[in-house]
Amino acid sequence: MSVISLLNETLQSKWKFETTMKVQDEMIPAMLKGKDIVAESPTGSGKTLAYVLPILNKVNGSKKQTQALIVAPSQELAMQIVEVIREWITGTDITVQQLIGGANSARQIEKLKKKPTIVVGTPGRLNELARANKLKLKEIETIVLDECDQLLSRDYRVVVKSFIEGSAFGRQVVVVSATITDEIKLVASRMMFEPITINIKPEDMVKVGKVVHSFIKVDERDKTEMLRKLANVEGLRGLAFSNNVDQVIMKESKLKYHDAKVVTLHADMKKDERKRALDAFRKGDARILIATDLAARGLDIEGLTHVIHVDVPHTIEQYTHRSGRTGRAGADGEVLTLLTYKDEKTYKKLTRELDVKAIQKVWNKGEIVEGNSKTVTKRG
Repeated sequence: MSVISLLNETLQSKWKFETTMKVQDEMIPAMLKGKDIVAESPTGSGKTLAYVLPILNKVNGSKKQTQALIVAPSQELAMQIVEVIREWITGTDITVQQLIGGANSARQIEKLKKKPTIVVGTPGRLNELARANKLKLKEIETIVLDECDQLLSRDYRVVVKSFIEGSAFGRQVVVVSATITDEIKLVASRMMFEPITINIKPEDMVKVGKVVHSFIKVDERDKTEMLRKLANVEGLRGLAFSNNVDQVIMKESKLKYHDAKVVTLHADMKKDERKRALDAFRKGDARILIATDLAARGLDIEGLTHVIHVDVPHTIEQYTHRSGRTGRAGADGEVLTLLTYKDEKTYKKLTRELDVKAIQKVWNKGEIVEGNSKTVTKRG
């Protein structure tokens, strides 16, 4: 029997998928029982619906009270979660409001007066509204931290803790992420009541595609040119990660000068600029989207053929998070690293610890092929 049968008839009638995902099978019943949960599950494994559906089952739209709060580290992820909720609440009296930075706060305050059933927001704006007593935390009965490894890091920890402590007595707290370190588990457990742990492995997911891990050796100064070449490859759809905002901005101006099919996403962009960039990438007008880890948090982009590490990630968690964007829903994918001499040691250590066999590739006659500079010379 599917866990969907535990939900109310309205939600059951809207369920259109062939099967549920493992994280949904485990989280939906636990949330419906009111348990506090720490859930670790790979990117693209169905986490959003695993917490959204029990929330929709639990809240009462006719009650003028904000009953659930979902916190996300980035504006894009918050907007994505709101879109999912809107789809499921059509025809019901449940309402949702997004509270994100970069948007008009006066308008958000007006919307809060109408007591939306669910609010979804980023920590900075939520904190601002809670401190001004516009967002009534004491009414909130369910709190979800999506991408909790980010939200419980030292940057946000105090603010996020204040949301939980200010909410209703006996509230339910659910934290989810693709990677959760022991430190984050400990921090989370201190804010929760007897939390249960759910751990979904990549092999537990339905239809995992084959993912190739590869690298191209480049000099630091040639990375932008390599991105320009990759953006010309027919059929390539790549999400490229850079370790800092300045590099993203610099690459953006150089690539724009060459009319490359590339867009960028970073924290310094205005809300409408970010939307334009994402729309261009989703529509296929741009082949590569360059972003920092924070800007790309939780972004759900279908049909990615490549994840490109413009800079080698600092940690295993970072590598896993980034790489999990490709090879989803049964499609194959490639994780390509632009590798400089100084990063070779870090890269080897990462791939060895992750038990990944990395294949060397080269740029040859307009395409990426397996081999090194010597093999290409022989071919030529």
